[in-house]
Amino acid sequence: MNEDHPMDDAVEGDPEDWVRIVSNDGYTFLLKRKVANMSGTIKNSLDETGGFAEAGTRTYRSQERGIIVQKMIEYMSFKAYYSNVGPKEEIPVNEFMERLPPEIVLELLLAADYQEM
Repeated sequence: MNEDHPMDDAVEGDPEDWVRIVSNDGYTFLLKRKVANMSGTIKNSLDETGGFAEAGTRTYRSQERGIIVQKMIEYMSFKAYYSNVGPKEEIPVNEFMERLPPEIVLELLLAADYQEM
């Protein structure tokens, strides 16, 4: 069930295609490439010119627990959504911060640093 299979029927590199992120405890998350590209590490891994296996299967295997991967994806979605906001518009950062359990903040910070977010 956890085997990497190519995800067919999509144009490679298209920001609207889907990619898969798998946590080290087996949780699988599907998200659009545009969101996944908010992480420099994931973007480079899924780039076809880099020659990584992840580019062919569109599956990135994370070394983090599922809860950490979930919060990173929430942040990447938040960042992608507000990436084109003008300087006058207010970004609700506190709304995102309130959803972070204090017991995972340090682990999340280290993971986000590794993922180049």
